[in-house]
Amino acid sequence: MKRYDLRHLKDNFEPRMKEILQEKHKPAETLIFLFEIGDFSPIQRSADLVKECGYELYNSLKFNEVDWTIVVKK
Repeated sequence: MKRYDLRHLKDNFEPRMKEILQEKHKPAETLIFLFEIGDFSPIQRSADLVKECGYELYNSLKFNEVDWTIVVKK
């Protein structure tokens, strides 16, 4: 399991997230991403990116007022 904190990137987290998803990971490795949601549009964009990169979205949840967590697996 690997955790990636992308909150410091604010609304521009997608390029880094895509870069991470395209890296080589162990088979069936779980990846956890944290990012800021702002107006909630990043949630759908992140789900679309996960699917585009061939991963399955396992969980998506808000864990405080501004941060979101998604859990993915190849």
